[in-house]
Amino acid sequence: MRVTVERAALLKALGHVHRVVERRNTIPILSNVLLRAEEGSLRLKATDLDIEVTETIPADITEAGSTTVPAYMIYDIVRKLPDGAQVSLEMSPDMGQMQIRSGRSRFMLQALPESDFPDLAAGDLPHRFTLAASDLKRLIEKTQFAISTEETRYYLNGIYLHTIDAGGTIVMRAVATDGHRLARVEIGAPAGSEGMPGVIIPRKAVAEIVKLVEDGSESITVELSSAKVRLTFEGVVLTSKLIDGTFPDYQRVIPAGNDKVLVVERADFSKAVDRVSTISSERGRAVKLALSDGRLTLTVNNPDSGSATEEIEVDYDAAPIDIGFNARYLLDIASQLDGDTAVFKLADPGSPTIVQDREGAAALYVLMPMRV
Repeated sequence: MRVTVERAALLKALGHVHRVVERRNTIPILSNVLLRAEEGSLRLKATDLDIEVTETIPADITEAGSTTVPAYMIYDIVRKLPDGAQVSLEMSPDMGQMQIRSGRSRFMLQALPESDFPDLAAGDLPHRFTLAASDLKRLIEKTQFAISTEETRYYLNGIYLHTIDAGGTIVMRAVATDGHRLARVEIGAPAGSEGMPGVIIPRKAVAEIVKLVEDGSESITVELSSAKVRLTFEGVVLTSKLIDGTFPDYQRVIPAGNDKVLVVERADFSKAVDRVSTISSERGRAVKLALSDGRLTLTVNNPDSGSATEEIEVDYDAAPIDIGFNARYLLDIASQLDGDTAVFKLADPGSPTIVQDREGAAALYVLMPMRV
């Protein structure tokens, strides 16, 4: 294998693929990135056996071939080369090492044969549709914060993506929950997504998808089965196993009869919660919301450090209510809202509360109260 490639293109591709490689690996080949030179392009691939990322970039090929080299090592080498450099990759005749040349720099990296590299063969992916990158980004960013990190309930360790009939219109929904809060966002179902299986995309794959979306792509092709998903961006293909489990019936968690409506300026509310929560303990982080006619009083009591109170004017004319929430969760949800206002629908101090930026918004959040 002998190939010459632009440093910028190689760095960008390595940046995409090397992230899925685990730094600590008991299987040496999984620490490596596969490089395959053929037909005027260089293909890079990395995997952790659950996710596989492939990218193809243009290259000047003198001799076709393939090998695998340590992913983080080659990424660091290319990153430290000067801008605008040409990078030459060449396998030594004994196939045990790959030489990297650029300007006056020379590096020799230990290589392992391509035959050892695992292939996350996707098999048949019968459901295929295309959606705008901005829509996929919205679905993920508005729900990602609520993914559970509790490994025992593994089926909550991802985003549940599915299509559903909502009042006669087919929509695509992304849902995430950790049992304390729930995030649900919907968009109009893309053509071809009707009838797709409901799938749970794992947390690590979700994080990679967000980074790939941010690197610029107009639209994304999604192919999936009940076991795997493949997303094709511009020149980059991410394949991931899906979480093999049943996502809970989230519809039952969303309350329907919450009749106490609080409308508050989102920015004012966030700042007030942030200020009073300075006093709260790291473990508890509880803030009490005392609502009465046109007024919201936020209170935090911490036996170890003191107390804090702040009052803000709100739009509220229902019966007075005192309810407690985790301050961190309130701030997380408030930061996801698009509008200038936050609409809270409450029932009683022990029941879940709905939060939206307006009535009927595409993004809906449910928050469980705390005892205060």
